Amino acid sequence: MAAPASTNPSQLLPLELVDKCIGSRIHIVMKSDKEIVGTLLGFDDFVSLTFLESGFSDMVLEDVTEFEITPEGRRITKLDQILLNGNNITMLVPGGEGPEV
Repeated sequence: MAAPASTNPSQLLPLELVDKCIGSRIHIVMKSDKEIVGTLLGFDDFVSLTFLESGFSDMVLEDVTEFEITPEGRRITKLDQILLNGNNITMLVPGGEGPEV
């Protein structure tokens, strides 16, 4: 008998996987030259209704490190908390620790 979808990570819907990441570290690649690592506090359920059509929903992270590529080189910024607009997110990496330093 096949396992229910909620217990098999390969069969989770995208929002179910993001929901399981709440409270965990997550690496986010943005459309710009930024990558962000932080602890996922939550995401906007209303916006998530269009998750598959327009990208990821808005997300709130704490204990954040922002990595940005600038003409002068890599800039690293520490932030207590951040709200990310889902339209600017390209990829999520659960448990990711960010780009190699």
